[in-house]
Amino acid sequence: MAELLSPSHVPFAGEQPEVEDRMTILAFHGDFDRLQGALMVALGGAASGMSVTIYFSFWAVLTLKRKRVFRGKQLLEKLLTVVMPAGVNAMGTSRMNYCGAGPHVFGAIMKRKGVQGPAELLELAREMGIRIVVCPVSMEMMGVAMEELTPGTELGGAASFVTDAARSKVNLVF
Repeated sequence: MAELLSPSHVPFAGEQPEVEDRMTILAFHGDFDRLQGALMVALGGAASGMSVTIYFSFWAVLTLKRKRVFRGKQLLEKLLTVVMPAGVNAMGTSRMNYCGAGPHVFGAIMKRKGVQGPAELLELAREMGIRIVVCPVSMEMMGVAMEELTPGTELGGAASFVTDAARSKVNLVF
């Protein structure tokens, strides 16, 4: 694990990289509304011709789950699998969650207004070539196995994020 975080894995250690027409987003929070914002900005960047990568870390990793897998997990990991939300549609809102009804309330408003939700935006992001990268350390902490994630998700740790961010014109955290 330490080797993933060492300066030798960051190709620009000690030198200034050339900034490219790229956008790197760190999705840290797993909230419905924050993911919605991150995806809308990412899609805007891609539509304007930027190369876009979204790194999913800590709570945001759970938004990429498509199923729950218990096989091969330790007891604590199995417990986390049961109690943690799984997938975009299971995430709460950061404010005004209304005892879990927040995403349904805002989802209904969005549908009425013709606004796509995070699940649709995530699919559109993949179709537009936006790289979806998940932190393997966060996956371990959350008890998430690669087979639980949506297809096409890449693995990339902190050094990978720093490398991309160093080359990007735009860096954001959601």
